[in-house]
Amino acid sequence: MTERSEQRVAAERGRLYALLAAMLAALALLGAHLWVVQVWRGPVYRRSLTRQSLRALRLPAERGRILERHGRPLAANRPAYNLVLSLESLRQPGRMGHTVAAVLAVLRDLTPVVGRPPDVTEGDIWNHVRRRLPLPLPVWLDLDQGAIARLLEWSWPLAGVDIEPEPVRTYPEDMLAAHVVGFVGRAMPSLEKDGPDATYDYALPEAMGRAGLELSFDTVLRGRPGTRLLRVDASGFRRDVVSEESATAGGDILLTLDLRVQRLAEEALSGAAGAVVVLEPASGEVLALASSPGWNPNRFVPVLSPSLWKAMNEDPDKAMLNRAVSEVYAPGSVFKPVVALAALASGRVNPDAAVDCPGYFALGGMRMRCWNPHGHGAVAMRKAIEQSCNTYFAHVGLETGIAPIRDMARAVGLGERTGIELPSEATGLVPDDQWKRRVHKDSWRPGDTCNVSIGQGALAVTCLQMAVLTAALANGGTWRPPRLVRGIQPGAKPGFRTHPLPALRRLPCAPRDVETVRMGMRDVIMASSGTGGRARIPGVEMAGKTGTAEYGPKEEGRKHGWMIVFAPYDQPRYAVAMVLDDAISGGVSVAPRIQRLMQGLFSEEEVDT
Repeated sequence: MTERSEQRVAAERGRLYALLAAMLAALALLGAHLWVVQVWRGPVYRRSLTRQSLRALRLPAERGRILERHGRPLAANRPAYNLVLSLESLRQPGRMGHTVAAVLAVLRDLTPVVGRPPDVTEGDIWNHVRRRLPLPLPVWLDLDQGAIARLLEWSWPLAGVDIEPEPVRTYPEDMLAAHVVGFVGRAMPSLEKDGPDATYDYALPEAMGRAGLELSFDTVLRGRPGTRLLRVDASGFRRDVVSEESATAGGDILLTLDLRVQRLAEEALSGAAGAVVVLEPASGEVLALASSPGWNPNRFVPVLSPSLWKAMNEDPDKAMLNRAVSEVYAPGSVFKPVVALAALASGRVNPDAAVDCPGYFALGGMRMRCWNPHGHGAVAMRKAIEQSCNTYFAHVGLETGIAPIRDMARAVGLGERTGIELPSEATGLVPDDQWKRRVHKDSWRPGDTCNVSIGQGALAVTCLQMAVLTAALANGGTWRPPRLVRGIQPGAKPGFRTHPLPALRRLPCAPRDVETVRMGMRDVIMASSGTGGRARIPGVEMAGKTGTAEYGPKEEGRKHGWMIVFAPYDQPRYAVAMVLDDAISGGVSVAPRIQRLMQGLFSEEEVDT
């Protein structure tokens, strides 16, 4: 072999070696890259893949119950059976519209069997496909037993069709205490988790409080949600369930309400628009809180239809309004005990000093009528309370002045919320000179004081506030905020955690002053000439005060009717306030209803003992 040939062979061998080296280097780089991807960064990619294929579903907890004081449920849960479709089982090849068409075909086949139209439209199905594809699609909610039986007899089981139970709210007593208990709505909860950056991908609808205690204690009643992890494929259809963390049931709430007393209170209001509140004077516990007309919260379950909600909101009778807590009224003569306490505490009025009532009270050019056009003659405080004499209280109000009356009214809780555990509590109004200057740009006048002294003018109170005032008079002068919740039982834990007692305060007056007012109130019912004699029942010594307040255009002559009562006189167990939207007077219209209520309370007590 020549030298040139040897050189050519060596050069070719060098090129082969270089090519081999390049190939080996490329293989080494590829192997290193594969090692980085599959080994070193493998966990990162696996976590990314997991995030892309897993979906977190929020599972609602079973809602806690609301119980009256003896443990009987006012709000509980029952199983509702929903017909649902699993879209992964009905999946069709090609465009998503083919799967939607398959769903619609199933609905057409099942509608005659179920016996009513589906609860979803084609638009709802498309919305579910676009936003909630891995989840079952509910197409009929709350099936009745007849529909379930027909489905089970009709070629069951069907691919992709299931009947799933769901807890829904139920109110065993129907309309009873509806304004206290409230109602729930079916809503979609937040997708936020407890962590700052953590969220759910999907959530199942659950019951959320919309009114009453259902709203006030919604967080307690709803419990803690659970989590279900779903694995989905590249198209978003569910493959399987990876894991599940169960939800924790909501807590039960034990109320102070007594079902027997509540039923009697609502019966006493039957056929009228108004409110009644019954308190236990020694503790401030609410035994009954009723508003009329009422409504049945079961009509809102499982779903509140827009038409029903619109009808309820446009109802001229305002059935949804809690007249005991959220409505304000001029108190009329039931405010006179407050004026009497203020007069006595100020030291400017002697309770034994008589004022002559000729049937009216004159102040400058103003002439205020007493309800008795013939006049009451000379009356002192006790008799003036018994007879509800406007002349006496206009005179005493002027002697006392608006500032002491305002201060006493605020001391008994008027003009402010009582703090009851219900939403939308009204504050009412106790007017004075500052208020009038701010609102009406005018100064306070003696005639304004006269109007307030007989419970008219801008003065506004709630039925609950007057019940709390009555309880304070009944127990000898201690103001206690009303208490509606006795205790809370956290979910899955035995026993009730006692709800803290609200603070109390003594009225700024001497015990003898309170007793003077109490004796006058006793005469209102027990004396033969008292204005509240129609509330009297045999064998029970009672004390009370009637009231009538004009409202609306004067030519219409519309009046609110009031009565406040406590009994028995020496050891009161009940303090009651009742107001009617339209009445002849408190003594004529309200007192007979109070009699019916008190008769029921004490007669059933005798049966119980």
